[in-house]
Amino acid sequence: MSQLKQMSHNDNSAPSTPGKFKIEKSPYFNRTRWHSSLAKLTLWSFAFLAVILIFFLRSPSSSASLPTDPSRRSLRTYNWGGSAWEKRVRSSAHVRSRNGMTVLVTGAAGFVGTHVASALKRRGDGVLGLDNFNDYYDPSLKRARQALLERTGVYIVEGDINDEALLRKLFEVVPFTHVMHLAAQAGVRYAMENPGSYVHSNIAGFVNLLEVCKSLNPQPAIVWASSSSVYGLNTKVPFSERDRTDQPASLYAATKKAGEEIAHTYNHIYGLSLTGLRFFTVYGPWGRPDMAYFFFTKDILKGKSIPVFEAANHGTVARDFTYIDDIVRGCLGALDTAEKSTGSGGKKKGPAQLRVFNLGNTSPVPVSELVSILERLLKVKAKRNIMRLPRNGDVQFTHANISYAQRELGYKPTTDLQTGLKKFVRWYLNYYSGGKKAVE
Repeated sequence: MSQLKQMSHNDNSAPSTPGKFKIEKSPYFNRTRWHSSLAKLTLWSFAFLAVILIFFLRSPSSSASLPTDPSRRSLRTYNWGGSAWEKRVRSSAHVRSRNGMTVLVTGAAGFVGTHVASALKRRGDGVLGLDNFNDYYDPSLKRARQALLERTGVYIVEGDINDEALLRKLFEVVPFTHVMHLAAQAGVRYAMENPGSYVHSNIAGFVNLLEVCKSLNPQPAIVWASSSSVYGLNTKVPFSERDRTDQPASLYAATKKAGEEIAHTYNHIYGLSLTGLRFFTVYGPWGRPDMAYFFFTKDILKGKSIPVFEAANHGTVARDFTYIDDIVRGCLGALDTAEKSTGSGGKKKGPAQLRVFNLGNTSPVPVSELVSILERLLKVKAKRNIMRLPRNGDVQFTHANISYAQRELGYKPTTDLQTGLKKFVRWYLNYYSGGKKAVE
């Protein structure tokens, strides 16, 4: 009976509202909870140390485990800094002409970057290159371009545009008046395999560069590479800078369009002088191996079949092929006409220049005709594999309206496809068969 009374007493002492019942704490309970907490703390400490250990074991600083994902290559450690390094940077950026500019060329070991840096150096401007030498395509070709530039006196710093400390150091050593920003993840189809690399380079890298430039005093003028791909699904031809660019057909195009909008923002808020250049299918010596004219040449010589795309209902696929020398003249024209930025230390002082130009050839050529020209130049009949244009971001045609660039930059392309491909084939045969590499 006493037990029933005791149970009844305990029941009556419980709160009527669920969830508010509190167990009376005892010394034993506190000791148990303390030991449990200590055990948990010890366990989590070991787990944390294990994560740190794994991180360092997998660190990119280890040559045995360099990351292969291009979107993570900026995590590599690069050797830069020191008095000898600074001396090379200053020497490369030394201006030799009376009214020369000092230009930081990003992506300098790339196709367009190599040609632009070389042209600037030849005319007496101070030039410094920056490139991370990623392996999107054969890095040995980039190293050969690097050697070419070094013979002209252009030093390429090996580093990533996402490395803020490196960029700030470069501007500390040399107060660049201009930036020619050509570093980017290129290629339409590769975006389906590695989308992160496009966001990393074309968006994050561009923003990092602009963040550094906005805070400088004085701010440099910036010319950067957009792309004809921004026209996307636009069917109005020829493509004009005033046309819609809000229907990208690929992630690559979307990142380039994002770059144009980001440029507008930094121009509006911080007074940076920005000029975007929409390149139309650039080709020529020292070109990119992922471009059709390049791998067509390689496969024709090897006797392999090449894919020749056609649109629905046997529609023609055509490109506004633009020779590299014409593109270079457009790039230099944009640099020469770029006005000074108006900001200082991150604060806008007045309206700043904001432009975007088409740089094309204005003469679209069917891809089938490109193959015919290569056949004549190589004296080899191509094995054509006619295929339907895939839905991977490629568009049926490109055609540039260049009237704006003609008026503002004095831009006037002079090289037709036959002439340009002849120069490319001569280079290709010399480079791959002239003791440097054999055609596989």
